[in-house]
Amino acid sequence: MRYVQIDTQSDPQSATYPSTAKQKDLSAILVTELKEMGITDAHLDEWGYVYATIPSNSDKKVPVICFCAHVDTAPDCSGSQVKPILHKNYQGQDIVLPDDPGQVIRLSEYPYLKKLNGHDIITASGTTLLGSDDKAGVAEIMDLAHFLVTNQSVKHGEIKLLFTPDEEIGRGTAKVDLQKLGADFGYTLDGGDAGSLEDETFSADGVTVVIHGVIAHPGYAKDKMVNAMKIAGEVLAALPKDRLSPESTDGKRGFIHPVRVEGIAEKCTIEFIIRDFDTEGLVKKEDYLRTQIEERLRTYPKASFEFTVTEQYRNMKEVLDLHPHVVDFAREAIGRAGLDLKMESIRGGTDGSRLSFMGLPCPNLFAGEQAIHSKHEFISVQDMNKAVETMVHLACICEEKA
Repeated sequence: MRYVQIDTQSDPQSATYPSTAKQKDLSAILVTELKEMGITDAHLDEWGYVYATIPSNSDKKVPVICFCAHVDTAPDCSGSQVKPILHKNYQGQDIVLPDDPGQVIRLSEYPYLKKLNGHDIITASGTTLLGSDDKAGVAEIMDLAHFLVTNQSVKHGEIKLLFTPDEEIGRGTAKVDLQKLGADFGYTLDGGDAGSLEDETFSADGVTVVIHGVIAHPGYAKDKMVNAMKIAGEVLAALPKDRLSPESTDGKRGFIHPVRVEGIAEKCTIEFIIRDFDTEGLVKKEDYLRTQIEERLRTYPKASFEFTVTEQYRNMKEVLDLHPHVVDFAREAIGRAGLDLKMESIRGGTDGSRLSFMGLPCPNLFAGEQAIHSKHEFISVQDMNKAVETMVHLACICEEKA
C-alpha cells in the first residue's frame, strides 16, 4: 500500500531511459530497504534497474535463480495520487469506490471475487488505477527477501533480485545487464489468479503507418488537396469490427490494434500493435493491414504511405519448451503452496518474454493482480502471501534437486 502511492507511470512517447525519472523514486526506496535487510550489493544503476543478491546458504552447487518485477505502472489510467484502501474480511458484496461512487467493482463483472470470501482486499479509491501491476510483484519479492534473510534454516542457493522500469511500454529489458545479473533462469511475478503459471505469451510487433497527402490552401484546394487525416480515418474505419480486434477476440486469437493517431492534412501517422501466439501469424496480420491500406489509397493516386514493422517481443514458449525443468519447478512449488495449478497463456507480454530470448528462461508466476490498468483494479492480501510462499518453495525445490 505504501509502494502504490509513489507515482511511477512510464511514458511511451519519451525517448529517455527510463522513460520517466519518477520511476527511480520507488527503485531508490527498494535499494534502501534491501540494504537495511542486510543485502549489501543492492544498487540502482543509471538506467533505473535494481540488482540485488541473496547469498546461498547451501553446501550444494545450486542453479542461480532470479525473481523479477517491474516498478512502472501503465499509461492507460492515472497513477498519480493513488489512495489505496484495505477492505478487511470481504463478504461477497459489490465494492463502491468512495472518490467516485460511479466506480463499482461488481461481483457480476469480476467472478474471481467469489473465491476471495473472507480475504482482505486492496483497491484504489475510484479515480486512479491501483498499481498492483506490478507493485504487487515488487512487494512480494521484497517480502521473500526479508523472509529468507531472517530464516536461515530455509536452505536455498544464490537468488538474484531484479526490478525493472518501463515494462508497460515494452522497454523493460532494453538496458538490462544479464551478465551482471548472473542467473541461470528466472521468474517474473506479474500474473493474476492465485495458482496461475504462464509459460506462453503473444508474439508482438509494432507497425507505424505514415500517410502522405497533398497540401494546398483550403480556399483553392479543389482537385488539388489530398487530406492524409481523412485517408487515415478510412483506414481505421475499414478495420474489422467483429474480428481481429482486442474487443472481439479472446483465447488464442490475435488482433490488429490502433493505439495512436497524430497528424495534419499533409501527413498523418497511425501506430498499431499486432499480436498473435504464432509468430507466423504476425506476418499474415501485417500483410492484411498493408493490403487494406493499399486498397484505400487506390482512390487517392497522389497520396502515398510508409509501412514500418518493429519487432517487440516473441512467444516465450519457444524458449521455455527447451528448458522444461524451469516450468516444472514452478508447477511443483504452486502445489506445495496448497494451490490448484492454472496454466495460462498471456494475452500480452512480460519482461519474461524478452528475457527468455536474451538467454534467461523466464515464465510468469501469479502475483494476484485483478482488473489491471483500470480504476477497478483490486488484489487479495492472501493471494499475495501465497505468491511469497510459492517463491520460497521454488527456492527450496531448486536446492533440493541440485
